[in-house]
Amino acid sequence: MKNKIELKKYLIITILISTCLLVFFLLINIYEYNTYTVNFNNKISQIVSKVEEKYPLLSEIEIIEILNNDKNNSSEIFEKYGIDIKNTSIIIQNDKSYYKFLIINVSFIFCIIIVLITIFLRYNKKKEQDIKDITNYIEQINRKNYDLNIDSISEDELSILKNEIYKTTVMLKETAENSSLDKTNLKKSLEDISHQLKTPLTSILIMLDNLIDDENMEDSIRNDFIRDIKKEIININFLVQAILKLSKLDSNTIHFIKEKVKMSTIIDEAVKKVSTLCDLKNININIIAENNEAEIYADFNWQVEAITNILKNCVEHSKDNQKIIINYSQNNIYTMLKIKDFGEGISKKDLPHIFERFYRGKNASKDSIGIGLALSKTIIENNNGSIIVESNDLGTTFIIKYFVW
Repeated sequence: MKNKIELKKYLIITILISTCLLVFFLLINIYEYNTYTVNFNNKISQIVSKVEEKYPLLSEIEIIEILNNDKNNSSEIFEKYGIDIKNTSIIIQNDKSYYKFLIINVSFIFCIIIVLITIFLRYNKKKEQDIKDITNYIEQINRKNYDLNIDSISEDELSILKNEIYKTTVMLKETAENSSLDKTNLKKSLEDISHQLKTPLTSILIMLDNLIDDENMEDSIRNDFIRDIKKEIININFLVQAILKLSKLDSNTIHFIKEKVKMSTIIDEAVKKVSTLCDLKNININIIAENNEAEIYADFNWQVEAITNILKNCVEHSKDNQKIIINYSQNNIYTMLKIKDFGEGISKKDLPHIFERFYRGKNASKDSIGIGLALSKTIIENNNGSIIVESNDLGTTFIIKYFVW
């Protein structure tokens, strides 16, 4: 804004100076013309007076005709008196006026040149300062100092260049911050993965050592060890697969095949995937459809995985012989899905963190890895949706909205 006001100020000053110089030049020309005219008229008047004195019979009309005669034979007349009208002025007073006006005109031109040089030097000085500022900006950026104050509301070429540098600076700053954040997240993820893998791998190694060292181990105990090892391997496999999926989602390397899919189809497929777990705890899943034709525009397989992870979480936190209610509806803005369990609920302390990766609340099951809900949230948000959770002592409700636009 400051540069724009400065530019406007320079334009107004330039217009005013140019107007004043033009008016002054016109006034000089008018004055010069009037001076020559007065000098000529004075001499003509003297001549006419002599003519009238010598020739009293000459009428005024004849004198005017002589003065307005277009015939040009003045050179022949003045040659008699040794006057060259092409090189010599007849009226000496006009010569004096000519030199006076010559000095005025030269001075005027000189003043114009001085003004133009002054404007050019000021402009050039400002331009050099702008270039110096830009050079300084670039040096600061090279030193990783991105806190630069660049006026973004200006219209000259150098200011546009400044604005482009500012945009580049912002981009570099964001890239640097994102790079630092990515390194921090990668470090944290590696620590979390290491922690998650350490326990099951240690457990597997201990059980394998027991199996190897004790050749006379009872078959029932041996079979329990083998089942436990298999269980731990399944958990490790699930963890690795989930981490790979999250990594692909984070790096935007997954291409979602979005199409219109019925909400009922997604729910039915997700319910099938948790049916075995439900049978073990004798949990019924009740589906309430306020709109059987409700549809969303999303990737079917990924949404099934997201809903499955949420249902799995609800089943794990529900007691035996309970139920889970799934309710879905649709309006002009979004399709809403609610999944409610009647388990022990989520504590207020854990509630803000349940979608964080590898986070395990105090009510988490011993087999929980803490990655399923984080994966579900990422998938839903990548398909133009949102997810929130409400919980109390009577149970937990996941509320998912898939927006139309």
